Amino acid sequence: MAKTTDAAGDRSEEKRGAAGSVQSVDRAVSVLEILARLGEAGVTEIAEELGVHKSTAFRILGVLEHRGLVEQEHERGKYYLGAGVLRLAGAAAIRLDISQEGQPVCRALADETGETANIAVLDGDAAVNIMQARGAAAVTAYNWLGRRTPLHATASGKVLLAHLPRERRERLLERKLARFTANTLTTAGELRRQLTVAAAEGYACSCEELEVGLNAVAAPVRAHDGAVIGAIGVSGPAYRMAEPLLAELAGQAAQAAAVLSRRMGFAG
Repeated sequence: MAKTTDAAGDRSEEKRGAAGSVQSVDRAVSVLEILARLGEAGVTEIAEELGVHKSTAFRILGVLEHRGLVEQEHERGKYYLGAGVLRLAGAAAIRLDISQEGQPVCRALADETGETANIAVLDGDAAVNIMQARGAAAVTAYNWLGRRTPLHATASGKVLLAHLPRERRERLLERKLARFTANTLTTAGELRRQLTVAAAEGYACSCEELEVGLNAVAAPVRAHDGAVIGAIGVSGPAYRMAEPLLAELAGQAAQAAAVLSRRMGFAG
């Protein structure tokens, strides 16, 4: 009986802990919204807006300040939104911009090649497809839109990996590389060699590395400052996108990437 009571108590405590965590997140977001509305505010003012004790407001502000989401004029001064918010907003804006600007480019690439064209961006430790268009020869109705794909087993992923800062790229390469097919690269050394070639040649290929029978090529999309913010590529059945044809398709992907990069403000 005691064990049952203890288990029920543990579950109740877990529920209270989860509810408390959600409440803390809600309050943190509310603080950001308050500062966005007011421009700046002190601890007392924020506590009154939240309906909490000053010590609670101060703890929330301390966490947000540590993450760079709020800043303080000086010790005991008023708080305002920090550079971390701009970083997050900038990342969201880039994704929205590349989706908007990439739509006609992705469509044109699909029409030109007859295959499925995709635009992907980095999403943590994966690539996520944010745009897709199917060409006349596309034989599958598979929808890649919104799908997160492994960086090491896809053409777009290799492009994104190849242009990451070295330290971040190495951290990702230190992880276990999952095998999806017999062709998947699962050793960091082998993958590094391909990434070096991809950076030098301006495109990357994937030959039945994620799915048997599927090949792909992709090229980097750059922002106004030259930073790689995405990849645009073509994927299709291996029997039609055979390796001898990949170089030609890569050239078409690279041309599309150049067009999209110019639309994103890149003058190079």
